[in-house]
Amino acid sequence: MADRDFTTAISKIKVPMLILDQKWHRLFALGGKPEQVKELEKQENDLLKREAELKKELKDLKKVKENLMASVMSNMEGTSDLVSKKLDDDKRLLEECKERIQSNEDELSELPQQTDDVNRELMLATMDYCYDKLRTNSTEAEEITNWIKDVRVQLKKNVIRKHNREINNKEIYSYMHDVFGMEVLNLFDMQNGDFYIGTIDDKGDSVKTPADKQDENDKTDLSDIQLEEVDLDAVSKESKEDTEEAESSTDE
Repeated sequence: MADRDFTTAISKIKVPMLILDQKWHRLFALGGKPEQVKELEKQENDLLKREAELKKELKDLKKVKENLMASVMSNMEGTSDLVSKKLDDDKRLLEECKERIQSNEDELSELPQQTDDVNRELMLATMDYCYDKLRTNSTEAEEITNWIKDVRVQLKKNVIRKHNREINNKEIYSYMHDVFGMEVLNLFDMQNGDFYIGTIDDKGDSVKTPADKQDENDKTDLSDIQLEEVDLDAVSKESKEDTEEAESSTDE
């Protein structure tokens, strides 16, 4: 939409009094109001307060005017100097009262337009803030989405690596069991107990006494490795990468 068309369309919109709407204030609940919005809000507040003051003052002035007019009427036929002076004072005060009433009415007639102008400026400032926030949030949400995707990829890779290490531990321990026997392993387990066989959840039970292991020997066959839920191709690739990395380190 062209700027001229946009401005024309905006000028025809009836804008609600923003500072009186609690939902408008909620728009800035997280980030706080920018300085431009604060300044326009103050201007609009001042205009509304001024309007309320003028209306109250106008109401009071009209009461004073009525009293002065009644006093003038009652003293019109008086002939004494005191009555004459009172009449002159009342007439002077009545004229001053009329002038103030006229001045207040003139100012009151201009205030709605002034308030509406400030309110429209406040609407535009609010829209600038909100759409800037929407764009910023969208950009950050997209960045976070990409980060989540990357983390998921890394998570999957690390799950495979974790399975690889656990399977490798099972294989090593199973072959050690077959080669050296349980009695020898029991001795070395007590000397080198900082490891676990199985999954990380088993770590708390990883260091066992020879009697504990003998009791569990019939329940768990460590050579029986369950591979159904493991991506064997990925594990194989991981193992190959580990081997190449180890050989590279040895050569250096």
